[in-house]
Amino acid sequence: MKFPTPPPTSIQHPPGGKLWKCLLCLSLGGLSAHAEWQPVAGGMMTEWGRQLKADTAWQEYPRPQLERADWTNLNGLWEYAVTAKEAKAPDSWAGRILVPFCPESALSGVGRLIEPNEALWYQRPLPAPQPGKRTLLNFEAVDYTTTVWVNGKMIGSHTGGFTPFSFDITPALKAADNELLVRVDDATEGFQLHGKQKLKPGGIWYTRVTGIWQTVWLENVSPRFIRDLDFTTDINGGRLQVRPKLSGKALAGENVRVTASIGGKATAASTGSSAVNLKIPGAKRWSPKEPNLYDLKVELLDGKGNVVDQVNSYVAMREFGKVKDKDGNWRFTLNGESIFHWGPLDQGWWPDGLLTPPSEAAMISDIDFLKAAGFNMIRKHIKVEPRRYYHHCDKIGMLIWQDQVSMGYGPQSEPKDSNPPWTRMDRNPKDGVWPDAAHDQFVTEYVRMVDHLRDVPCVAVWSPFNEAWGQHRTLEIGNMAVACDKTRPVNIASGGNFWPVGDIADSHQYPEPGFPFDDQRFDAYIKVVGEFGGHGMPVEGHLWNKNSPNWGYGGLPKDLNEWKQRYTRSIQILADLRKRGISAGIYTQTTDVEVEINGLRTYDRVNKVDPAWLKPLSEMLLNTPDVANTGAPAN
Repeated sequence: MKFPTPPPTSIQHPPGGKLWKCLLCLSLGGLSAHAEWQPVAGGMMTEWGRQLKADTAWQEYPRPQLERADWTNLNGLWEYAVTAKEAKAPDSWAGRILVPFCPESALSGVGRLIEPNEALWYQRPLPAPQPGKRTLLNFEAVDYTTTVWVNGKMIGSHTGGFTPFSFDITPALKAADNELLVRVDDATEGFQLHGKQKLKPGGIWYTRVTGIWQTVWLENVSPRFIRDLDFTTDINGGRLQVRPKLSGKALAGENVRVTASIGGKATAASTGSSAVNLKIPGAKRWSPKEPNLYDLKVELLDGKGNVVDQVNSYVAMREFGKVKDKDGNWRFTLNGESIFHWGPLDQGWWPDGLLTPPSEAAMISDIDFLKAAGFNMIRKHIKVEPRRYYHHCDKIGMLIWQDQVSMGYGPQSEPKDSNPPWTRMDRNPKDGVWPDAAHDQFVTEYVRMVDHLRDVPCVAVWSPFNEAWGQHRTLEIGNMAVACDKTRPVNIASGGNFWPVGDIADSHQYPEPGFPFDDQRFDAYIKVVGEFGGHGMPVEGHLWNKNSPNWGYGGLPKDLNEWKQRYTRSIQILADLRKRGISAGIYTQTTDVEVEINGLRTYDRVNKVDPAWLKPLSEMLLNTPDVANTGAPAN
């Protein structure tokens, strides 16, 4: 199968598919601090990466469910340096890096691997504070341990690479000439949760990511402000409870007023203190077919009724659950109706930005492709995306299975015994051995992820472990996960060592889907095929490294027609498994990633197959009745 040859800027990486330190002779002193930004040459680029300008990098508001008008985007060119790990500060700056892209990526303009024995530093000026306001410095995601100074004063630190954090920097600010200094330490491997990153990538392991990889921004808030919102919905009664979390000194007689609207028309309003309760007449429910969202205006009022703070948000009236069909098989439900979850494994990697999509439009292109192909779900694999990713899924009606970011797998560099033998669904599984500190950090990062995404309508399933990667204290973590969020099913280990906890029994099988139905241990759980397929297909001119052993499951087809036959057979098998009790299927995968060529799209986002060809197969699967369906499909 052939596509047009990519533009001259889209050429292949050197052997191994990595951006080596020697690329363009980029060393610590290889860029002028005043040089114009340009992406690192020599690697695969997406169309969005080729269009990127330094002043257009991720300018969208980063927090759609708590949107405040007064904010400043700090993405753009920052000074950077790399030092030995023991250094207290850099002696000089190496050049400029385009935030929010990591230095290992082409779009950062740096193209340098950061080693575990090195520290990455950033510096940039900050605007003057606003009188009477507090200034919050927000990081959407930094990999992995971050320490922050403002005007030489240490503000704080954060450990964990995939969820947001913030600091109130008001006490450290001056009237003018403010300076932000950030240090990042990143071992990549060990007990640190790093997902698919490896110091030596290859196969299913990818190029490392260090430092800032999502938006950095400031917001100005009143001394008393709305820090967060928690939602509780009752779809049958049309009731919504909004529980605001406030920061700063309480105001005498303060209240919170919430106004809900849909399609620009106000439908309900109410005022309260610790909680605000609304009754929404004729409440419209959210589903993949009808993704109804209610916009919320939330105002903090002082004792005289003056608006002290205001944020905009949104919520969906929907409810996840499970039910037994007449044959005794557990099925997923959405709003009380049976629904089959059908989606791809989606890793969210990019050839030019690595973990960071080159733009929001690029990121959305993947979701829209999958929607057009008839999928109603995406398994977000070992990565937490920018909040705007979930916002788009909310708007168009795409369910999300959310993985916890894992440690890696394999004996090469992981701590001894941290990964148990992978027994899949067999009896007598074993757990990995983790020290208390590493376990506590795993739990901390899991809870942060759930708290971060708890009120996102599209998130339908939590998965603490993938396969046996870092799987440890499974029953303890499973019980923790169930207690952490009782409104969604928990898939304790997708394809991993099965333990009797949570709601789901998940089997991985390649290339054709399958499940061990004869084992009665799984009868108490929702049965799913959490990974299958992976039919590989190389596309000339769109390979990350054409000299590497690019691979897919089941061997490579001779042409597109053979690939279509294989894909069709897999979906037909899954439809038959649905009749036997399977309630979800996940195809590997949305896109190629580095030397994996088993995507529906190439790594640089050229469609290998038209979504219009995929959609009828998706509809066939979603319209396949359960042998004894408990209700009309809610697909």
